[in-house]
Amino acid sequence: MLKQWWTDFQPAEYPWLGDVFVLVLILLGLNLVLGRLIAHLGKKFEKTHNLWDDALLEAARRPALLMIWAVGGSHVLEVIAQSSEAEVFSALDSLRAVGVVLILAWFLVSLVRQVELRLLSDEYSVKDEPIDQTTVMALGKLVRSAIIIVSALMVLQNLGYSISGVLAFGGIGGIAVGFAAKDLLANFFGGLMVYLDRPFSVGDWVRSPDKNIEGTVENIGWRQTRIRTFDQRPLYVPNATFSQISVENPSRMLNRRIYETIGVRYEDAAVLPDIIRQVRAMLEDHTDIDLGKTLIVNFNQYNASSLDFFVYTFTKTTNWVEYHAIKQDVLLKILDIIHGLGADVAFPTTTVKLDPISIETAQERKTEQ
Repeated sequence: MLKQWWTDFQPAEYPWLGDVFVLVLILLGLNLVLGRLIAHLGKKFEKTHNLWDDALLEAARRPALLMIWAVGGSHVLEVIAQSSEAEVFSALDSLRAVGVVLILAWFLVSLVRQVELRLLSDEYSVKDEPIDQTTVMALGKLVRSAIIIVSALMVLQNLGYSISGVLAFGGIGGIAVGFAAKDLLANFFGGLMVYLDRPFSVGDWVRSPDKNIEGTVENIGWRQTRIRTFDQRPLYVPNATFSQISVENPSRMLNRRIYETIGVRYEDAAVLPDIIRQVRAMLEDHTDIDLGKTLIVNFNQYNASSLDFFVYTFTKTTNWVEYHAIKQDVLLKILDIIHGLGADVAFPTTTVKLDPISIETAQERKTEQ
């Protein structure tokens, strides 16, 4: 009886209609089941602190649903093609292969992107194993580029093009493109060297003594690097520039240096040794001075108006604001030591000595006049 109903359901002019109806129902059922499965897995994965399962689920959510309809839809078209002589269905196998490749490429690119986002987020960071943002971004871009290139070659192969011919053409065309876009390639390889050598990373404070470049690195791209200057202006530097200039990275300093020359008056020469001794003792007792580094306090030179001694030491902190607060404290304590010993800081002075005989001669001439 069911067979008779099924026969009556399919019109004679459209014998494939019943099979298509069944396939569509199966696809709807699979879509519903997969959707609920993904939602169930999402709740399970939320309870774990593992970035890989979260990234895999988020990347597969939409491509998996699309894959069901792409593959199932191609089978629906095959059923229709069996009862149709239309030439449009002759390329169905190639189109299905291309669709599968594109969906898989979409999934892999999304997976790489999700892993990259989670590695750079605070939620998944591991304190004992710090993650370098520059390395993560570089690897993400390289893997995504490789996936796109391989997928494009597979699509061309499924469409009937010879990959060997494409590669040969690419080799010849690459020479012409290389001459035409040498600056672009120079920037690309400059960015690659930055990723490999890692003279700086995103978030570092960098400066160049060769160029007017100083600020915080915000982004390292394949063509240019964006640096935010201290007056909050964006500075875009071509990556090829970094292979031709010296780059200083103050963010990787171990200490900050205090190097100051201080002059006292010549009439305070008797207390100069006490000043030097007390300044050294003050620095050795200072909690913010790194005694593991060089510490020098010595009389340096006879200046025109002062007896100069210099202070050479290093702070424990590398923070710019904290460093200046420590330096201010050190300089004020040095001033207190000088004043406490009855001395004072020298300032430029000029002493004029006149010959007494010349003064008397000038007075006599004035009297005669």
